[in-house]
Amino acid sequence: MRTAYHHQLDALKRGIGDLCGLSGAAMQRATQALLEADIGVAEAVISQHESFLAAVGQAETDAFNLLALQAPVATELRAVFANLQNVADADRMGALALHVAQIARRRHPAHAIPDDVTGYFAEMGRIAVRTGGEIRDIVLSSDPDRAATLADKDDAMDDLHRRLFSVVMDPEWRHGVAAAVDVTLLGRYYERFADHAVQIGRRVIFQATGTPAA
Repeated sequence: MRTAYHHQLDALKRGIGDLCGLSGAAMQRATQALLEADIGVAEAVISQHESFLAAVGQAETDAFNLLALQAPVATELRAVFANLQNVADADRMGALALHVAQIARRRHPAHAIPDDVTGYFAEMGRIAVRTGGEIRDIVLSSDPDRAATLADKDDAMDDLHRRLFSVVMDPEWRHGVAAAVDVTLLGRYYERFADHAVQIGRRVIFQATGTPAA
């Protein structure tokens, strides 16, 4: 029974790693659509989200099957619940990439963001995509040391988000209310994407060391 449990838990972790990788790839394409006003890329992200949701549903089913059929106890139970939470965070990461693509599509053929904030979103997208790839590898390797490095990327994302907000709130902002709303929402989407990855990393640290991450 314990052998079966560990095989199923490993399969669940691989599924979560795949979800993290898919969310990072979706954010990469969504950022491209945003920066280039590319309706085709935006539509691809939106249409592919259904298959992403199917993978999320499968991971949730796998986690509940572990609870129902393998009767995990103690640290095993902690691992299953942590992975259920990881599925939820990966789900939100994919949804945030979807939201970016939806804004790019809604504003097409115009660009959703003014030229003077393009650099902010190019850098936020770069950090988000790299974070998505790293959290995939961290989930698969269960490496607490690598998971701890995600906090630095989150700090960089938070700093960009604060600077972006200051641009929008500047009295010299000349792009109107609609653009300000879009920029504010988009900045929040990228910031939250990194936050969810960090939460997954903290659970990896806790499972590996038994010590909650700071």
